[in-house]
Amino acid sequence: MVAPSPRVLAVANQKGGVGKTTTAINLGTALAAVGRRVLLIDSDPQGNASTGLGVPAQSRGRTLYDVLMDGASLAEIARPTEIPLLHLLPAESDLSGIELELGRTPRRAFRLADALKASEDRLPLDYVLIDCPPSLNLLTVNALVASDAILVPLQCEFFALEGLSQLLRTVDQVRATLNPRLEIQGVVLTMFDRRNSLSGQVASDVRDYLKDKVYQTVIPRNVRVSEAPSHGKPALIYDLSCAGSRAYLDLAKELIARELIAKVQKTGDTEMRADVRSMDGG
Repeated sequence: MVAPSPRVLAVANQKGGVGKTTTAINLGTALAAVGRRVLLIDSDPQGNASTGLGVPAQSRGRTLYDVLMDGASLAEIARPTEIPLLHLLPAESDLSGIELELGRTPRRAFRLADALKASEDRLPLDYVLIDCPPSLNLLTVNALVASDAILVPLQCEFFALEGLSQLLRTVDQVRATLNPRLEIQGVVLTMFDRRNSLSGQVASDVRDYLKDKVYQTVIPRNVRVSEAPSHGKPALIYDLSCAGSRAYLDLAKELIARELIAKVQKTGDTEMRADVRSMDGG
């Protein structure tokens, strides 16, 4: 029996400083905590997701660079983390030159998609999360080509909608030319500060603009979440009781429910519909 393909989600925003890597790390941890097998691919040359999961630069060994440049097996390079069910494909600064090194290599935008396909039988997974760099380059394009959908962390600040409109145009371009199945899985509002009226206004504007594409779960601005990466741990391991950790657990549950709802709508599966009701408490 052939195992189902994992759901591949690019965690992306062309604007930096929006909580993208924090979301990738903690959502991956939360999904693993509720029993999903997860691979987090660090696709940013800064390697912050790798650091945040306790893998310092000097101990990363082979990385995503070897997969994209040399065709190394993703299943061989992905490593387990301290979190059960969560694996990491680390990144290093050598990724920053990948665009020039690949040059006009055939299928250069499909390197990651091909690697994921080749490893499906050797690394059984439920979800693959790809932490993208904060720019539109070959690494981001590879992530979008390999993905079923894009998850967008969006900081609750003044220029949020401007950056979002740029990203949506990029998604439309990739869908039209390279990956017709790519969709917007959802938008996650991050760094929400209830004491700041601007946060509430931005959240309202984004919901008016994108309707039900915006998650109900909102990630608050939280000191413990900010501290966790310096200890090489996800917030859920560093302080499970903090507001940020609880929010990421809620986000994981909402994501799974959304995925089930989407499958029900496509297939009409009554058992899946019952699963959705049980996740909502009946």
